Amino acid sequence: MKIALLISGGVDSSVALYLLKEQGYDVDAFYLKIWLEDELSYLGECPWEEDLSYVKQICDKTGTTLHIIPMQKNYWDKVVSYTIKEIKKGYTPNPDIMCNSHIKFGVFLDEISDKYQYIATGHYAKKLEEHGNQYLIKTPDPVKDQTYFLAYLKQAQLRKAIFPISSYTKKEIRGFADIYDLPNKTRKDSQGICFLGKIKFRDFILYHLGEKKGDIIELETNKKMGEHPGFWFYTIGQRHGLKLSGGPFYVTKKDTEKNIVYISKTYKPETSSSFYVSEFNWIPEKPVNLDDLTVKVRHGPEIYGCKLQFTDKDTGYVELDRADQGIAPGQFAVFYDQNLCLGGGIIQKNR
Repeated sequence: MKIALLISGGVDSSVALYLLKEQGYDVDAFYLKIWLEDELSYLGECPWEEDLSYVKQICDKTGTTLHIIPMQKNYWDKVVSYTIKEIKKGYTPNPDIMCNSHIKFGVFLDEISDKYQYIATGHYAKKLEEHGNQYLIKTPDPVKDQTYFLAYLKQAQLRKAIFPISSYTKKEIRGFADIYDLPNKTRKDSQGICFLGKIKFRDFILYHLGEKKGDIIELETNKKMGEHPGFWFYTIGQRHGLKLSGGPFYVTKKDTEKNIVYISKTYKPETSSSFYVSEFNWIPEKPVNLDDLTVKVRHGPEIYGCKLQFTDKDTGYVELDRADQGIAPGQFAVFYDQNLCLGGGIIQKNR
C-alpha cells in the first residue's frame, strides 16, 4: 500500500511518518509550499526554510522520498482570498478548515490520487468505516482533538484519509519524538494563521485591505473620541492600540456597514446562547435526532449541549445549554453525537 504523507516540519506529522514506517507502509513525504513570501517578503520572515530544514532531516533519517509541491496559487485562490473576503465583511474566517477541504484533501488529493492509495496527515482525529460510510471520531486528547478542522470533508475525501496518530495524546506523541530522537522533538507547536508564518496579521490586512478612516464612538455618550484606519484592524475586547487619552478604553462593538468602532471604559462581553447556521456539511448525512447534540463554536475542548432546529432547507437555529461570550459570524459550528463528529455549518449574523 502506497501512502502520501503530508509533512510540515512539526512533531505530529514527523511522528506519523515513523509510525507508518514501523507498520511497514510504503510512504512518500510531501511538503506543500504555501507561504506568501514572494509578495509579502518585506513584511517579515516566513519560516518555510526552517520547516523544510526539519522535514529534510527527518526524511533523510528515515530514508523517505520527499516531494516539495508549490501550491501558492491554489492556496491563494481557495484559502487566502476567502480569508480576506470574510475579514472585509467583519466576519471571523477559519482558513484551517478551508485548507483541509480545498487543499490537502482537495487540490493535492486530485493530483496524487492515481499514484497513492491514501493521504496521511498528523491530525488528531479518528476515522471509522461502517457499511461503506466514513465516520469521523474524536481522539483521546480533548485539547488537541482536530475533528473540528476536518468537519467539512466529504465522504470521498475521508475515504482516502489516514490519521496515524489518532489513538494518542499530545504528551504521548512528544514521548515518541523523544524515543525516535527527532531533530524537532522540542519544537513548539505552530500558532496563528498557517499561511502567514511570522508575518504580523495587521500588516497582512493593511497590505490587502488598506486603510479606510472611520469614527471611534464612545458607546455610552455617542461622543466621537477619535478616528481609526478601518474596522478590520480591531477585535471586540481589544484594549491596546487605540491611542486615546482618558482611558483605558475597550472595543465593545463594530458597525461594519458604517465603519464605526465603538468603545467603552467598562467592557462587558456580549454573551449569546443561540445563533443561526447555514452552508452545512454532514458526515455522512444529516442527523435524525436534532434535540440532543453537542456543538463546538471554535477549536478546543469547550463543547456545549445544544438543540438544532431547521428554519428552512439551508438554515438552522441553534440553542445552547449555556451562554458563550465569543460566538462570531463566519466561524464554524461543528456538531457531535458523543464522540462522533457529525459535520457542521457556518455561523451567521443573528437575524
